[in-house]
Amino acid sequence: MRRLFWLAMGITIGALVVRKLSAAAEKMTPAGIGASIAAGLRDVADAIGDFGADVREAMSERELELRAGTGLDAPLPAVGDASLRRGAHAADS
Repeated sequence: MRRLFWLAMGITIGALVVRKLSAAAEKMTPAGIGASIAAGLRDVADAIGDFGADVREAMSERELELRAGTGLDAPLPAVGDASLRRGAHAADS
């Protein structure tokens, strides 16, 4: 029984080692290296996209702050009010 246990243990460990070595050898082939580079470039592209989205969001928030601070979003005066003001300025002169 003991020998069967150690035989099974040896076969299991051997299979795991062979699988790890095969995976490492696959990474060293030109196709494996190309796949690693492609994955790295995808990660960089995702990071740049996330950075761009963060910048656009911050720009939008800052634009809203600036518009609120300068009054650019205030309602326009009515047409009648504008003519009255022009008339009032002309009368003052």
